[in-house]
Amino acid sequence: MTEAELPIQPATPDDWDEVGALMAASFHHALESDVHESERLVFEPDRSLVVRDEGRVVAHAAAFTRDLTVPGAVVPATHVTMVGVAPTHRRRRLLTRLMERQLGEARDAGREPVAVLWASEGRIYPRFGYGLASQRLVLDVTALEAGLPEAAGGRLRTGPPDTFRTELADLYDRLLPDRPGWSSRPGRWWDHLLGDFPGQRDGATERRAVLYEGADGVEGYALWRTKGGWTPGGPTGEVRVQEVVAATPDAYRQLWRFLLSIDLTRTATYPFGSLDEPLQHLVAEPRQLVPRVADALWVRLLDVGAALAARRYRTPVDVVVDVTDPLLPDNTGRWRLTGDRTGAHCERTGGPADLTCDVRDLGAVYLGGPDLNALAAAGRVGELVPGAVARTAAAFGWDRAPASLEVF
Repeated sequence: MTEAELPIQPATPDDWDEVGALMAASFHHALESDVHESERLVFEPDRSLVVRDEGRVVAHAAAFTRDLTVPGAVVPATHVTMVGVAPTHRRRRLLTRLMERQLGEARDAGREPVAVLWASEGRIYPRFGYGLASQRLVLDVTALEAGLPEAAGGRLRTGPPDTFRTELADLYDRLLPDRPGWSSRPGRWWDHLLGDFPGQRDGATERRAVLYEGADGVEGYALWRTKGGWTPGGPTGEVRVQEVVAATPDAYRQLWRFLLSIDLTRTATYPFGSLDEPLQHLVAEPRQLVPRVADALWVRLLDVGAALAARRYRTPVDVVVDVTDPLLPDNTGRWRLTGDRTGAHCERTGGPADLTCDVRDLGAVYLGGPDLNALAAAGRVGELVPGAVARTAAAFGWDRAPASLEVF
């Protein structure tokens, strides 16, 4: 068969089992029934696209309907997920056609000004207009050597996460508007995210939760597991931290003090630290955090005008950007952006441009992560008016580095 004989079709709920099998094969893991049923809870067939060959699903791309926190605002965002092509059907432009169809449908729907995803490989998505918008710190902490000081105040409670579900969700929702890179957790998302399946534990314990309560109630929580270990010299247990969410510095210190002092453990891992993670400034020996930088969220602007007007800006900005977007040509052209911390406006203009860039570069700086100066130094952003890059870079920054607590 030729590529043209394999049409893209909307998925149906009945496609889920085949889609799950394709994803398991694409990402090289077993298809476990309990995990599969948990993922069914958040599957949106009306936002999924399939390609069939002789009735069998051989390619798939989907999206979740969730909001994304951006600097100063929360916006609807196409959360792209479950993208895969069967190994028998590679090099037939199926991925390209799926991504182009998905982008076009999301743009035409007009509900979501941006799309966001986690990339299995960084080389794939820039050609579809996605820019690397946030990075994360992966921490491998030697607990005793790091030297976290004693913390006082408040009360800690531990237990199965399900018993604290209301408190976890309430605190997460309360902090969401101020945390760029966080995604909303509507409907059944907490059911899915708190699912705890033996096949995903890698020899560790069930997931546990700890709450920090201050004078005003719950001010923080953490989710974690432990994995035991012993040598002739004693215990070598590991704490695997999944989320640390804190509304106050006291809550943050107490939670990390707890996590780094669990009996019979010596190390802790945390894959979702932010680049400005406060733990770096709490420990006596930061080297014992052994931080390494990894990529996190990739952002694509579906509607340049709506996306740039939706977020807020750290310093006043008035700039004209000449944007190139080969896949969504409605974005191509000159856009005048004006805004500050209180609001923003972005519209087409015939006036002279201050900067020139590809749409993926606007996606890269959209969450306030990578600096526009760095993109200009890499030759990805052109400065047409002296000083325009520095002024615009200052505006696109934000008070917090973007971070994300989950891979979706």
